[in-house]
Amino acid sequence: MRTMRSWFRETTGGLPTTFWYLWTGTLINRLGSFVLVFLAIYLTQERGFSPSQAGLVIGLWGVGGAVGTTIGGTLADRWGRRPTLLTAHLGGAAMMLGLGLARSLWAVALGALLLGLFAEASRPAFGAMMIDVVPEKDRLRAFSLNYWAINLGFACAAVLAGLAAQVDYLALFVIDAATTLITALIIFARVRETRHAGAGRTAGAAAPRGALRTILTDRVYLGFVALNLFAALVFLQHISMLPIAMGDAGLSPATYGSVIALNGVLIVVGQLFVPRLIRGRSRSHVLALASVVMGVGFGLTAFASTVWFYGLTVLIWTVGEMLNSPSNSSLIAELSPAELRGRYQGVFSLSWQVAGASAPILGGLVREHAGNATLWLGCAAIGGLTALAHLISGPARERRAAALRPAGEAPVPVTTIQPPAPQAAEAAATAPAR
Repeated sequence: MRTMRSWFRETTGGLPTTFWYLWTGTLINRLGSFVLVFLAIYLTQERGFSPSQAGLVIGLWGVGGAVGTTIGGTLADRWGRRPTLLTAHLGGAAMMLGLGLARSLWAVALGALLLGLFAEASRPAFGAMMIDVVPEKDRLRAFSLNYWAINLGFACAAVLAGLAAQVDYLALFVIDAATTLITALIIFARVRETRHAGAGRTAGAAAPRGALRTILTDRVYLGFVALNLFAALVFLQHISMLPIAMGDAGLSPATYGSVIALNGVLIVVGQLFVPRLIRGRSRSHVLALASVVMGVGFGLTAFASTVWFYGLTVLIWTVGEMLNSPSNSSLIAELSPAELRGRYQGVFSLSWQVAGASAPILGGLVREHAGNATLWLGCAAIGGLTALAHLISGPARERRAAALRPAGEAPVPVTTIQPPAPQAAEAAATAPAR
């Protein structure tokens, strides 16, 4: 019992109060974030749209999100984190209600476009504010805690969505808008602006006026974003091609829902232990290991045909996801110049938007023309190549992070470890920290 209390204090203690308000807002917001999951069903069954029309609407959501991350990152740096977050959340709540009340195709399409814009505009500002308030030494566990809240909220949201949909589909939109509004109220009442003009200027940081040129010439950061794009193309196959593959194996949509729920369960149960597992280890090696584990998990899908085998693949790539997320977030924080944190966050978020639009298209083309096995083995190959790229580019990233580190701030101690062989990836992922 004493060990458990010690672990809890070590995991949650010492973090700024502002972080916990942001964490609470994340949890509440995610408790209602189920409209996108049910949107395709809502559009085809409730509104009577064709599958192609539903695809158009969801695609416009993605387009709006891509624009929103770009605008949100710029506003976070120029206008401030707090006003950007408030505007994005209030606009998102209004657009959520508007989308729920829309009836014609053009109105629904416009609502989805604007909702995507407002919803994604908050992400760069939120990420920048987290970096502003959490010291570098605590960021790994802070991002892990936030990631845990996201998945806990989303897991609960699936249950709440099922209950709300039985009453009325409009209730989905109303609840989602309400949780977004509550998050805005928490930010308004308890969170102060964290951006300080001119503060935190570090070596190598450019003035905001040259922001676009700075980002476009930052080859180290753009290389890191590109690696995330490839990882995201693999990861997002679980919501596009995996349900199709399971359907072809004779498994029902309900079975897919149960299998994919293992992802959220494992993250909720195990994510809080990840910081201790990877603390003091090379981030590039952790990211490489995560890429290998995700590649192995998705690659094994080529041989799956039963529920238990599909469940095993989900558990494997979820371990990779759990290793990837906190290391990714802490590294983004260190590679972002203080004056451009919002825009750097926006560029990183844009990689997810591009992957979200591209993954189902590319996955469908590969599956249709080369076969199911080729798709999943290709995912494994991409995971291996991404891991190799992380090992090669890691030293340059660490040098860049050191150059941007404020004077007098000590780097987080790192113990170099040998990268595991692919066949040992799963064992290494669960090994205790040194």
